[in-house]
Amino acid sequence: MLIRCVEQKMDEKEMKLKKHWVPLKEISPNLQLAVVCSEDQNFINHSGFDFEAIDKAMEFNKKHKRTRGASTISQQTAKNVFLWSGRSWIRKGFEVYFTFLIETFWSKQRIMEVYLNVIEMGDGVYGAQAASTKFFHKDAKKLSQGESALIAAVLPNPRKFSAAKPSGYISNRQAWILNQMAMWGYVLNYEEKEEKK
Repeated sequence: MLIRCVEQKMDEKEMKLKKHWVPLKEISPNLQLAVVCSEDQNFINHSGFDFEAIDKAMEFNKKHKRTRGASTISQQTAKNVFLWSGRSWIRKGFEVYFTFLIETFWSKQRIMEVYLNVIEMGDGVYGAQAASTKFFHKDAKKLSQGESALIAAVLPNPRKFSAAKPSGYISNRQAWILNQMAMWGYVLNYEEKEEKK
């Protein structure tokens, strides 16, 4: 967050930092499911790394100029909490290490709680509560399915896209996420992973 503030200042933009931490029980289950459907559909089952998604991304990147990532919610949490932005192999190595640690010592609920409180969801807007109050003028606990899918739709690039003024592309992503949520049945069962341990 501090790095982003410095970047904003260096780009001669207004410094923006809006953040308000809330516990997971104060974040709508709709948003929890929306980010899983959008960002990491194997979140409950993997141990930090989705090797199938990594293989698919590598194959896609060999054939296309635009690259596709395969970071899980756990990896994104590790990066946002402990590391800096960038694509160096050194940073990626640290990301693997911290992802392993949080998957070892934190529950999936804790990973989700931290993720939804630190991820940038708009330009200088961090976490579910800040995004919810800024874009929808309500607490994160009260986010609807549509609002949750809209926030999740901008996550790949929250500085370029806005949940407040969705483009056609973001509206299409929102519809896709809502469809995925419907297939999941609007339930995110964290206990499923714990039972497999």
